[in-house]
Amino acid sequence: MYSHVAQQCLTTVAESFKSYIRLLKGIKKGTLVQRPKLPGYRKGGLVLVTYPKASVKLKDGLLRFPLGSKVKTWFGLDAFHLLMPSNINFSDIKEFRTVPRNKCFYIEYVYKQYDISIVNLDQTKVLGIDRGINNWLTCISNIGTSFIIDGKHLKWMNQWYNKQVSTIKEGKAQGFWNDKLAYITAKHNRQVRDAFNKAVATVITLCSIKK
Repeated sequence: MYSHVAQQCLTTVAESFKSYIRLLKGIKKGTLVQRPKLPGYRKGGLVLVTYPKASVKLKDGLLRFPLGSKVKTWFGLDAFHLLMPSNINFSDIKEFRTVPRNKCFYIEYVYKQYDISIVNLDQTKVLGIDRGINNWLTCISNIGTSFIIDGKHLKWMNQWYNKQVSTIKEGKAQGFWNDKLAYITAKHNRQVRDAFNKAVATVITLCSIKK
């Protein structure tokens, strides 16, 4: 493991133990009821790895992530490269996190979020939201901007995903998992996250329209 990355892993472990100690103090003071568990060792599997900004270089639109001298000796590979996202400034990024999930690796960019201007809300205008299935979000306002966000497509995606999982797992032992399940689960999670983001954006945009 690259030296800076290893140091970041140790920092994460230290932070976990600091949190554990603070929680124990809360037990003694009576501010907490449930006793925390001591952080344990990872037994098998993959874990999150954090790259500090200083360890990653940007060149020709590619981010270079070093892998360390031992990896280079064993596998002849000293780094891996990823495309730099176009919607983030490299100068704003603080660290990079590689997250293993569903037999895939995801990259998370931790970056500076600039202060968002505070919106002065008109509290005389109200929007009520009722969640459903076919009519996912039924939004009724007191100023004539009521609308409905359809949920039939999201419902169909969930039904199709559940059908695929059921077919693949048929006749298999409990807890069975393979690459196909990992792929369709990751795809389904992205689709659902995208649908939620678009629904939220729609509600915010319509609520922001001045009447």
